[in-house]
Amino acid sequence: MKLAFALLASFALCAVAFAAEPDWPRVEQHATELLQHYVQIASVNPPANTAQAAEFLAHEFAAYGLEAKLFKPDASGKTNLLLRLPGRDRTKRPLLLLNHMDVVPADPSRWKQDPFSALIEGNTMWGRGTLDMKSTAIMQLTALTLLKQLGIVPPRDILFLADCDEETGGALGAGWMIANHWSELNPEYVLDEGAPGSRDLYTSGKLVFGISVADKQVLWLRVRAQGTSGHGSQPIPDNANDILLSAIERAKAFPPSNKPDALVANMRAQLGEFASNKFMNAIQQNTMSLTSLRSGVGNPPKSNVIPSIAEATLDCRLLPGQNAEEFLSEIKARINDPRVTVEELSSKPDDPQPSRTDTPLYRALVSAIEREQPGATVLPVIVPYGTDGQKFRMKGVAAYGLIPMAVDAATLATMHSDSEHIPLDQFRKGLHIYFDILRSES
Repeated sequence: MKLAFALLASFALCAVAFAAEPDWPRVEQHATELLQHYVQIASVNPPANTAQAAEFLAHEFAAYGLEAKLFKPDASGKTNLLLRLPGRDRTKRPLLLLNHMDVVPADPSRWKQDPFSALIEGNTMWGRGTLDMKSTAIMQLTALTLLKQLGIVPPRDILFLADCDEETGGALGAGWMIANHWSELNPEYVLDEGAPGSRDLYTSGKLVFGISVADKQVLWLRVRAQGTSGHGSQPIPDNANDILLSAIERAKAFPPSNKPDALVANMRAQLGEFASNKFMNAIQQNTMSLTSLRSGVGNPPKSNVIPSIAEATLDCRLLPGQNAEEFLSEIKARINDPRVTVEELSSKPDDPQPSRTDTPLYRALVSAIEREQPGATVLPVIVPYGTDGQKFRMKGVAAYGLIPMAVDAATLATMHSDSEHIPLDQFRKGLHIYFDILRSES
């Protein structure tokens, strides 16, 4: 009898939750305005001063009677925000909604719009952070405040963590919160940024939504060449610039990995032929990108002076299961020049096991996407970039990454570019998807 009553109560709660529908036109308009204001806060990293962004989010939560806690790991303005919405069963570990407030720098001279104007033109909002990842943060915030507003009590506590420095590795953001405030987190699940939906990103002519269950490992390197300075009119064999360029060329000639990735193999089995673009190319192999060059004497550098020092940075991304130390040794062996040093800029790469897909939350993600995007194929994927979710996987937490919008490959490619933007109709669909996820019984 008790079991029957408990089942009836559970079904009743579920029915009430799905009967409570928001006033979607009003919600969508408010969320769009919130996103505009949020993008207009230039929370650029460096220096990752996220105090204003955190206050903005805290103020919005307070309007619904939700109190956020602010954590400042140092005196630089870096700020992390944590909020908890209590659930019905406090014995269950929480679901953590994870996002980062910091954005990469933008060069206004290369943008057609002010990168922090959040300009809306037709169906498009332009601006740094629209895609990475302030739009997802507003989806999470909106879904959470809707639960509160509609009186829907989730089955477990839901946490909202906005951190300060994901774009520089997360040492004072997610990493600091894990190290210093784990007792306030301790989630069973994490839901972070990750893979989008698309009709052309993964394969041609098929709507596919990826749920990322793994990231590539991040390995940032500084290559430094030392030569002899002199007059530019008299070429010399030990020009630091020539030494550096030669070293980079040898480093980039590393062999492809001979360790197949199970996630990529599963994607190919479900999708068939992959699309040809930088995203899909990157998830199939270890990669290296030359991201900066620094050389010259004077400011601006003198054209007739050969410098004695030249530096470059390399952004290396390794597939799961690859040995980062072996990869680095391979790079050093290929350079093999005593005039060149290779220094690790990032912390030791994270390489946890991919998150499981046999969980109630993963099934809820699939259901919510299929409800809002009929006909979509939903599958677990790996993403070529790094996320803070990886830090939680290292703690054994099931972490999933999702950008719940269908975007084309060209739009996704504007992440970190000088034309970052999102389609607003898909942003609105993302609001619905996140709300369905949070009101599910997962």
